[in-house]
Parts: sequence; C-alpha cells; structure tokens
Amino acid sequence: MNEKESKYQAPALDKGLDILEYLSAQSIPLSQTEIAVGIEKTPNEIYRMLMSLESRGYILRDEVSGKYRLSLKLFYLSHRHSPMDELRKAAQFPLEELANTIRQSCHLSILYMNQVMVIIHAKSPGPIALSIEEGNLFPLPLTASGKVLLAYMPDIEKRTTLRNNSIFKKYSKAQQEDFMLSLDDIKKTGSYFKNSDSVSGVTDISIPIGVDSNNGIIACLTISMLNALNNDKSIGNDTILAEANKCVKKIEQRIGV
Repeated sequence: MNEKESKYQAPALDKGLDILEYLSAQSIPLSQTEIAVGIEKTPNEIYRMLMSLESRGYILRDEVSGKYRLSLKLFYLSHRHSPMDELRKAAQFPLEELANTIRQSCHLSILYMNQVMVIIHAKSPGPIALSIEEGNLFPLPLTASGKVLLAYMPDIEKRTTLRNNSIFKKYSKAQQEDFMLSLDDIKKTGSYFKNSDSVSGVTDISIPIGVDSNNGIIACLTISMLNALNNDKSIGNDTILAEANKCVKKIEQRIGV
C-alpha cells in the first residue's frame, strides 16, 4: 500500500464495501462467520458493520437462520438515473475539451439494437466541421465505432451478432475472414486509425471506453477528421491519438471504471 492510499484509507468503509461485494458474489445467504471468513476478518470485526448495513436496508437478515443476503436497495439506487444520461454527463466536458485541443469534431457511441448509436457529439471550434447528429444509428461493420465495439465483444456474442448482420452476410467467405482478423488487430493495438469506409476525405480514430475482459466495452470515442483541415503540423496524428487517450481516461475516471 502506498503512502497516499494509507493516508486516505477508511477501514470501516472498506469493511462495509467488502461485505457488500462478497455478498453480491454469492448465490446463497451467508452467516456472520461465513462472511467474516470470506473477507478475511473475524466475526467480531464485522458485527457492527453488519448491524449498520442491515439498519440502512442494504442487507437483510433471515429471522430463522440468521443469515444475511443483499436487499434490492443497491439495485434501486443504481437505476434511479439512466446509465446513458450518466455517461453523457461524464463525457460532455472531456469531449468538448478534446475537440478544442485537436480542432476536430468527436463523438461517443454505444451498441444499441446491434447498431451503433451516437449519444453525444462535440463540434470542432473551427468554421468548417464534420457533424454527426446525436441519436443517429449506423451499421456496425461499416463504421470505425462499430468495428471497435465488435472487436471488444465477447467472442460468442460477436459471432452471433455478425451471423445475423445483413451487411456481413453479403461478404464473401474471404472478406468475412479478413474482417474478423481486422477486429483482432483492433483489440491488439487498442485503437482503430484508418480512412473512413463510408465518407471520402475523412480519417477515423476510434478508442474503446471502459474495457472489460468479460463484458466488452461501455462505449467508443471516435474522432472523424476532415483531412483537408488537418494541416496544423503541431497537431499530428500521434498528438491526436495521445489526446484521445487522455480524454478516454478522464471519462473512465468520471464513470468509475
């Protein structure tokens, strides 16, 4: 543990969170002793915390067995606000900051009904800018965002999605194999950086947000650069990619991943 972590540690809070996380990972109610063993504490150490969590409604104690289980309070709290609204709020300032720094438009996309949905857009500060309207839907295989979202999908979900995709089904076997290999490359490099397949004169940079090895990603940040406007030598491709990664880190910090 480093000095900063030690300075700001809150042992009681840590114990409470340990209890909640451990109970959430179990499929059956547990006794005080079983919980203590699971989080490597003694039963006496967690007694007051269990009483507090029960009184606040986060856990429930069976009257007969005396065992504890999670209540629905955490579920209720997590659903009081739309996850999409929270993501939009978290991304708004970092996206606007990025657009002003690199002088190119950028947007955030998510997977929706097996399509790409743009949920927030930040316009370039210049007089000429590429605009992608919020709420628009785009096909997965034809966009930078879609390819990144696909690349980070769990394998079974990815293959099922593509098997049912009308565009992918029209590809020849060789094209399908090449497409799958391109998704592997995206995952290896951690980003997509190529000329747009759908708009001439545009280069797309796409980076995943909230990468999880089991559940894919939360969203995708994409910069669609108008090549004719990218004449500022102080803002080269390497700089743009670095700034985009900084933006992703800021968004991830704001959403807690």
